[in-house]
Amino acid sequence: MTVKLKFLGAAESVTGSAYLLESNNTRLLIDCGMFHERPLLERNWNPFSIPPDTIDAVLLTHAHVDHCGLLPKLVREGFKGGIYCTGATGDITQIMLLDSARLQEEDAEFKRRRHERENRKGPYLEIPLYTTGDASACFPLLRPVDYASPVRFGNGIEISFHDAGHVLGSSMVKVKVSENGRQRTVLFSGDLGRRNKPILRDPTFFSEADYVIIESTYGERIHGDSDIGKELAEVINSTAAAGGNIIVPSFALERSQELMYYLNKLLLENRIPHTMVFIDSPMAVSITEVFERHPELFDKEMVELLRQRKSPFDFPGLNMVRSVDESKAVNHIKGTVIVIAGSGMCNGGRVKHHLVSNISRAESTILFVGYQARSTLGRQIVDGASEVRILGQMHRVKARIARIDGFSGHADRDELLEWLSNLRNPPKHIFVTHGDPETSEYFSDFVKEMKAWEASVPRYLDEVMLE
Repeated sequence: MTVKLKFLGAAESVTGSAYLLESNNTRLLIDCGMFHERPLLERNWNPFSIPPDTIDAVLLTHAHVDHCGLLPKLVREGFKGGIYCTGATGDITQIMLLDSARLQEEDAEFKRRRHERENRKGPYLEIPLYTTGDASACFPLLRPVDYASPVRFGNGIEISFHDAGHVLGSSMVKVKVSENGRQRTVLFSGDLGRRNKPILRDPTFFSEADYVIIESTYGERIHGDSDIGKELAEVINSTAAAGGNIIVPSFALERSQELMYYLNKLLLENRIPHTMVFIDSPMAVSITEVFERHPELFDKEMVELLRQRKSPFDFPGLNMVRSVDESKAVNHIKGTVIVIAGSGMCNGGRVKHHLVSNISRAESTILFVGYQARSTLGRQIVDGASEVRILGQMHRVKARIARIDGFSGHADRDELLEWLSNLRNPPKHIFVTHGDPETSEYFSDFVKEMKAWEASVPRYLDEVMLE
């Protein structure tokens, strides 16, 4: 039996997730993600190391762009197979890819105009990585699959998707390869979620696997205990008492819906004033509609809220904002409002306009609920900048800057180890991916120390034979 695994992304990096599994004359691509780290951006433009028309199928773990963002390029360059994923992942992927394509087109046009003024030319400066037409061409290839429902390919390969508890529809992928009475199981963790998170069910645990490819985004960190409801209530109550607004930069997928969940809970318990809440992100609004179409993926607590007609996506005072005019009107409302707007790191989107209206108001609060990467506007604000540039002008930072760190959708070091520890027998090997190089190396060593199992950190384009 010959099983070959090649690491096309997320190897010694956090983004660009993509793995090629070959066996029995079948090629499966697990994820096809975009690179986001600045030193790695050119990889998005490089030709695929495997001709796309030779790939039989894509197995998509979830809809974050670092896992699905290069699908339009793959299809444009010749891939014609099925893109297998859960129904919810397929729905959200369409939203994410169209948004990504629109940003590619806008960025290319902006650069074209600037370089025309500067009389400057260079590779990749004036063309989008892909267009909205390229993104739309992926949609007919989407093949929805239910959790734990096997899909069989010719030549003894069976794949199945299992709940990862990371975002709506997110999956771990199990691949079974059989030949001449022998079998090997390869398990891809995707992005592993956390237990006891709101809305979603807990991640699936496995008892057997021969090989495991596991993420390590937070492989050297312990999240710690956080009472999100209590911290959120304190921020809202103190800001309302001061007469200011609460501006929350937030990602459209999962984080915005979790915020709605906690706000709904606090309002039902009368722990915060009944003020207006605005979801000012067309993408977050569209993704929330996908949530409402997939109640079968919710945990028991969320199902009970729906049964009692207390949905966090439809509570009194909640306003879904789509148009630009509606967004502008929010800043003219007197009294305290809560605005949840994209983007999560303040690098673009409507949140910038709300920052302009509030960041210099001492009575307002800018609340961060997600990681702020280096060089982003959000990171500057969190790090205590006294003045920041927003939409071409400098603004004094007088608003209160608050953070709630308990929202992470990735398992931490101990949660990753707990997930691995449910395997009854040691796997033949564990490949640690999807993390900063130092983090992945740390977690690989941690697994070897705690479990005495074989583990390593593959490099970009490494190829291994799975015995």
